[in-house]
Amino acid sequence: MILSEVLRGIEHFSSIPNCEVTGICCDSRKFEKGNIFVCIKGLTNDSHDLVTEELSSAASAIICQRDLKVKNQIIVSDTRAALAILAANFYGNRKDKLKLIAVTGTNGKTTVSTLIKQVLESVGKKAGLIGTVRYEMNDYSLPARYTTPDPLELHQLFDKMYRMGIEYVVMEASSQALSQMRLFGVEFELALFTNLTQDHLDYHGNMENYYLAKKALFSQSKKTIVNIDDDYGLRLLKELREENKKVVTCSAFKDEADYVGKNIRSDRTGVSFEVVTIGAIGRIFMNTPGMFSVSNGLMAAAALTELSVPLGDTIKALGESAGVKGRSEIIAVHPDFTVISDYAHTPDSLEKIFSSVKDYAPKRVVALFGAAGMRDSKKRAMMGKKAAEFADYIIITSDNPRSEDAEKIAKEVEEGVIESGKPYKIIVDRYDAIFYAIEHAQKDDIIVLAGKGHEDYQVLDGISIYFDEREIVKKAIDKFYGTEGK
Repeated sequence: MILSEVLRGIEHFSSIPNCEVTGICCDSRKFEKGNIFVCIKGLTNDSHDLVTEELSSAASAIICQRDLKVKNQIIVSDTRAALAILAANFYGNRKDKLKLIAVTGTNGKTTVSTLIKQVLESVGKKAGLIGTVRYEMNDYSLPARYTTPDPLELHQLFDKMYRMGIEYVVMEASSQALSQMRLFGVEFELALFTNLTQDHLDYHGNMENYYLAKKALFSQSKKTIVNIDDDYGLRLLKELREENKKVVTCSAFKDEADYVGKNIRSDRTGVSFEVVTIGAIGRIFMNTPGMFSVSNGLMAAAALTELSVPLGDTIKALGESAGVKGRSEIIAVHPDFTVISDYAHTPDSLEKIFSSVKDYAPKRVVALFGAAGMRDSKKRAMMGKKAAEFADYIIITSDNPRSEDAEKIAKEVEEGVIESGKPYKIIVDRYDAIFYAIEHAQKDDIIVLAGKGHEDYQVLDGISIYFDEREIVKKAIDKFYGTEGK
């Protein structure tokens, strides 16, 4: 593709030869001759500082925000926005030929987006998925590196999906991606807001910045769906209506919502509820119990109805859904106890999983969890407090300590547990902690392993090691109970 075509839509005043562009790059280590090199200023690094005469001579253009005094430079007001436009142009602007749905919020993004994708496929639509766990397109999938990819990877995925005949793409939109303008220039048919609770304050600094990052998504959507059981959802609804945006509301409790959950029934096999909307009513069963499943199911049902999928088809498909890996997933059933895996890693998500399990647990709820290193440390004691509020026994362990001291992190979580008086134990090594939980399980226990969910690794001292809790649980059951656990 020639340079003028890749630059289309980017305001600039530079005179650059109309040469051939071989690719786009913002990492000097991956640069190849003929690439457009885009300078990005991050929190700790600025690739403007990496541009040399040699690199600029080999590049078809250097996109920058300040005068680097090199050949082929194009100065723009915002290189992040420019990168998104360049990537879209280079990969054929497939974003304009796909029906895009985005889901944002602290909790529920993966489940809601997966459910929407599964139902679309069940009614004969070709749908792709871009999310935390993996990127899916027809029968092909890739492991996800980020919840929301950078613009280069994102528009390359759009191009692949378009070429594979995909019509709908459902994706998760993270707050970091929105603040970094990874979705700049992308318009969505629907954007969904699930909830907002404390998370990522190590990046955003405070809840207001976190909320505003999420809110940015809805300036790019034709229609918005909001969960008004959440306080920030109510704020978003008010602000969007003041801006004359089209907003659809969901609630498990409030009759004024456009989609309301009624007659909710939950047990250890799942949850059922009626979804009531104008001109339609139907009963949904989901095999993951708890009120969070009601909220997720309502959001998915609302989105699908707004996409003109008949409610009856949605209800049938949701009832047949296998659920989402690592989201309230039953990973082992022993005659004496059950083990559940869940990705919960914030105070709010821990409350949701532990309270829902508490509602149907015949006896004890055993909570095994840790807090991540190099992330918002303010939430650690809050996580301990939420676990102690709903669990009967607590095992504090590690999550992804990264380069932080795992013992120190565990002690900070412990601060939230101590005042409850609930029995607890600290076992920093997560492998040992799981073995301890299985060995000391009591009759009718439900053991919840929180924090890892779909992940099959742990980050220790900056290194990712293989760590699949499903395999570890099986080994522990085999060791302590023999073939009974198989």
